[in-house]
Amino acid sequence: MIKNTIVALLLIGSGSVFAAQTATTASAEQPMKHKDMNAHHMGKHQGKNSDGAYHHRFNDAEAWAKKFDQPERDAWQKPEQIIDALTLPPNALVADVGAGTGYFSVRIAKRVLEGKVFAADIEPDMVRYLGERAKRENLTNITPVQASAESPNLAEPVDVMLFVDAYHHIGNRVAYFSNLAASLNADGRLVLVDFNMESPNGPPKEHLVSLEKVTEELKAAGYKLVQTHDFLPQQYFVVFQKIAP
Repeated sequence: MIKNTIVALLLIGSGSVFAAQTATTASAEQPMKHKDMNAHHMGKHQGKNSDGAYHHRFNDAEAWAKKFDQPERDAWQKPEQIIDALTLPPNALVADVGAGTGYFSVRIAKRVLEGKVFAADIEPDMVRYLGERAKRENLTNITPVQASAESPNLAEPVDVMLFVDAYHHIGNRVAYFSNLAASLNADGRLVLVDFNMESPNGPPKEHLVSLEKVTEELKAAGYKLVQTHDFLPQQYFVVFQKIAP
């Protein structure tokens, strides 16, 4: 979302995701290691299943907020620069899938004051926290959504579907994203930000998904790569659109 939570197999985010080991804080100049802020990829997990997902649980949203929303994360996640690159109009409809504690959702909501942000996560406690955070920060354009392993369960199609640090949590990805196409407007964009194969953060390397594999899977699901951004130090940032029938 991450990320970083999407499914007990996906999320986040923004965007989402299970009980972790104690995280330590790194400086803004030094990216946080896998055992530190990205403890959200640690703790109780079942590893990679036959469906291709890296499964996790992310309970206790308040505890995760201290990790997901650390200011030090901004140095390498670059959330404002990512949102700038999306060039969102003020009335945009955006889904932050795997929203986690709202790291991206709240930032986007402040940019689309005439639009909506659907903050979707598979973890019920994250969804609860998202609703409470939106009220606390007076962001009435955020709608928390209880996602499932098969769908983000959006009430209406959106202009932008954002997955931050969440793609590698999704199972049966070709089928998932093929079904997801119905939740994107005709010229909607599917935006993925996830860890590259050399990243010091994120899950263990064997659970990472390369950009080449992402492109291959999404082509099979009916999407085409339309834009890439290369300013993130440890992640790829790519934009896809549906292939016209």
